[in-house]
Amino acid sequence: MNYTLHQLRIFLGVVRQGSITRAAEEMHMTQPALSIQLKNFQNQFDIPLTELIGKTLHITDFGRSIAELAENVLKEADAIKYMTKDYGGLIAGNLRISSASTGKYVIPYFLSTFMHTYPGIDLTLDVSNKSMVVKNLQDNKIDFALVSVLPEETEVYEELLLENKLFLVNSKREVQKNRPLIFREKGSATRSAMDRYFRKRADRKSIELTSNEAVKQAVIAGLGYSVLPLIGIKNELLNNQLYIIPSKGLPMVTHWRLVWLKKKKLSPIAKAFLEYIRSTKEEIIQKRFSWYTDFVVDTTKTLGKPS
Repeated sequence: MNYTLHQLRIFLGVVRQGSITRAAEEMHMTQPALSIQLKNFQNQFDIPLTELIGKTLHITDFGRSIAELAENVLKEADAIKYMTKDYGGLIAGNLRISSASTGKYVIPYFLSTFMHTYPGIDLTLDVSNKSMVVKNLQDNKIDFALVSVLPEETEVYEELLLENKLFLVNSKREVQKNRPLIFREKGSATRSAMDRYFRKRADRKSIELTSNEAVKQAVIAGLGYSVLPLIGIKNELLNNQLYIIPSKGLPMVTHWRLVWLKKKKLSPIAKAFLEYIRSTKEEIIQKRFSWYTDFVVDTTKTLGKPS
């Protein structure tokens, strides 16, 4: 056999995405180029790795066995790569983090200086909804997860980072009658918070969207009103595109927290990142999030603005 590490990565991408087109997009390749490499990899086996039923690509049982072995091979290859850097006196390796969608406004500021300090580290940052983030954590595919609610039935350690404050928002200074509530999809932390808050108003007409950004744009367009994390609406408040509606029981406050499995043995890179977070988080919060921590709602104008 004469497969390459590149072919292994391509095959794993196809297995992960369940689609040649999506795998090509993820790997920044053209579909024909990826298909050629996949075919060359397949030609080294007498047993099919994939099969096409209708227009749907399926991975065979043999293909999934090969994918599992390929993942181990790539991990070992990365270990050799980073060990070379370690012997050169660098902290090196791959740091893998999965963040809930609103965490994209938070986690980059806790990564920036760390990544500049240790240029030998490769970062994989996946932003998804809470359910997928928790699954990645439970499957041990990542070092850390950034969530605002602790995962259930999963033993984890946690490091608190920043408060997550959720407010009722609308495109006008008050909520108009008969306007629907706009919800996130089930499985997101924001949706869970909204379900708790509006549990006695379940008969109200509602709209369901699959990201906070989509919800925000729908509220700005006047489709309805919603509960959104303050961290993601600073510019819209300043530009008077959104207004905070003072409401009893709001804001709801949770915490963004970095969590990791209790049973996981952290790599030297993960340990270095955790030590960095613990030693610098207060400085980062003061420098990057002072507008957020100091935010107050002006109830006389039914509008809150960041300073």
